[in-house]
Amino acid sequence: MPRDFITFKCTECGEENYTGSRNKKKHPEKMEIKKFCSRCNKMTVHKEKK
Repeated sequence: MPRDFITFKCTECGEENYTGSRNKKKHPEKMEIKKFCSRCNKMTVHKEKK
């Protein structure tokens, strides 16, 4: 199974808010998404946690 589950971490406060999956063979670079952070109470960039 090439899809791996990943955790997204807020770049401002470090809170781990979201999980997702991606195909690491087709997209080897780290994902970055803009989502709502409940701790910051605003839209922030969430990066894939190592």
